[in-house]
Amino acid sequence: MFRLRVKDTFSAAHSLRYYQGKCEAMHGHNFEVEVEVQGDVLEDKTEILFDFKKLKRLLKSVLEQLDHTCLNDLTYFQQVNPSSENIAKYIFDQLKKELPDRIRLNYVMVAEGKNSMAFYEQRSCVL
Repeated sequence: MFRLRVKDTFSAAHSLRYYQGKCEAMHGHNFEVEVEVQGDVLEDKTEILFDFKKLKRLLKSVLEQLDHTCLNDLTYFQQVNPSSENIAKYIFDQLKKELPDRIRLNYVMVAEGKNSMAFYEQRSCVL
């Protein structure tokens, strides 16, 4: 099993609906994002799992949709509270669509700061 991780950042504002605390007010973060992919088979000629540049470019294209926005104004987050957990799920769902079938997206981590991180991963049920 081979695994790759890449990181990037984006800046955005959000307010957490129903929070009943300071975070219910509009505020911003410089979010840090980390993604990990895995696979069993390396490409034939290059003997790499997936090009780091391609993975970084795919992540960047997803984060550009969020960067310098008010997350609450985006269609997805008008129905879903823009918590770090839900931001991680949004990034996961968008990124997963762009990856080849042979590459499994393990998780997306979104950090509001160095001590506050949320992870999203999909577990498959094996019976």
